[in-house]
Amino acid sequence: MNKKIILTLFVLQLAALFFHTQSFAADPLPNVSVNIGGEGEQPGTSALSVLLMITILSVAPAILVLMTSFTRIVIVLGFIRTSLGTQQMPPNQVLIGLAMFLTFFIMSPTLGQVNEVALQPYLKGQITQTQALTNAAVPMKKFMFNQTREKDLLLFLNYTKTQKPKTYEDVPLTVLVPAFALSEMHTAFQMGFMVFIPFLIIDMVVASTLMAMGMMMLPPVMISLPFKILLFVLVDGWYLIVKSLLLSFNT
Repeated sequence: MNKKIILTLFVLQLAALFFHTQSFAADPLPNVSVNIGGEGEQPGTSALSVLLMITILSVAPAILVLMTSFTRIVIVLGFIRTSLGTQQMPPNQVLIGLAMFLTFFIMSPTLGQVNEVALQPYLKGQITQTQALTNAAVPMKKFMFNQTREKDLLLFLNYTKTQKPKTYEDVPLTVLVPAFALSEMHTAFQMGFMVFIPFLIIDMVVASTLMAMGMMMLPPVMISLPFKILLFVLVDGWYLIVKSLLLSFNT
């Protein structure tokens, strides 16, 4: 008896669903369109602006890494942690945050010029978007050109068969950005090597001492790590590293 009742209810539900579907098909939903922008704007103008803004935000990390001092700073900080042998201490979030704030501090004069000659005139409607981008590129080119080795710059100029420019303003960004990134990595690895030397000496001394004492099974890292941290603290290592990074950028 219960099975018959359940079967009857199931058939009734199927019938109700069928008639509901037929009525829904007979009365379809109206077409809905969403327009971006005001009535006085040209069709597609605002949509293109939104698309351009999304594109800029998506490539913002690459711009931060390749066109500012961030690359050199974060590589040197990574070398410090590796040479100390402290694994994940300081954590990645701390190193990235410190690198970002140092980048903002070092780039503040350049960013101030970009704001003065490009951003503020554009917001006031005095120049177009294309002119704003052109004006903003000049201070950035000056900063990157001062940090770029001539050897790296000539490498990309010769590859693209571009004539040697008279001033840094004539250097295209497609050439200057990779040359600047290559020079930054070169300088960062040089500084990282200098950071490694004192800690490497401590590791060698500790390893030689343990071998002379016949303590082969004791990892030298366990003994050298406290001495490396002690040395780094006594010489005020973070102050010296940050000072060296600030002085390494030619303004």
